[in-house]
Amino acid sequence: MGLPNVNGVGIGVREGKEVLKVYVTQKVPESQLKPEETIPKILEGFEVDVDDIGLVTSQNQEL
Repeated sequence: MGLPNVNGVGIGVREGKEVLKVYVTQKVPESQLKPEETIPKILEGFEVDVDDIGLVTSQNQEL
């Protein structure tokens, strides 16, 4: 999903139903987004659940 602020997508369960999970750096009020930047509430027949996960960075580990 090539939208600003979106870090990833996945599949999850909410209230016993499969949903599409969209992971964002920070939730932004819809009123502050352009129409083309909003995440749809339903996508390909699945409800969409947006999760605020913060900034994603790689972790360098020495073995």
